[in-house]
Amino acid sequence: MTNSRIAGLKIGGKIMDAMSFLTLVVFAFALVMLVAGLFSAYFGSGKSKAAGAAMALIGLVVGVVWAYLVGFSDVSPFCEVAAWDTVYNAIIDLLGIIIGALVAVGIFLVVVLKS
Repeated sequence: MTNSRIAGLKIGGKIMDAMSFLTLVVFAFALVMLVAGLFSAYFGSGKSKAAGAAMALIGLVVGVVWAYLVGFSDVSPFCEVAAWDTVYNAIIDLLGIIIGALVAVGIFLVVVLKS
């Protein structure tokens, strides 16, 4: 058993090591910073427009640097992460969660509105 399996998180029946989890956190951070920054830069005025541009730039830089580190570099802790598989699995898991939650809310609304 490797160290990554020992220190792994069990999510959805799969073992996720710390670097895969950190990859998801960093990619989510970068995406939210980029989108929020673009939104703020487009709709903001004055200082908020400049802050939005800075947020978008930070999100872009963090995302590109992390993607390079986990995808194309040979740096030790990063090269062991199957980043694209990790992100793909996270998206599929998230879609399953959203679909399940929507079905549950739909059933709840039908029950409440019918009674």
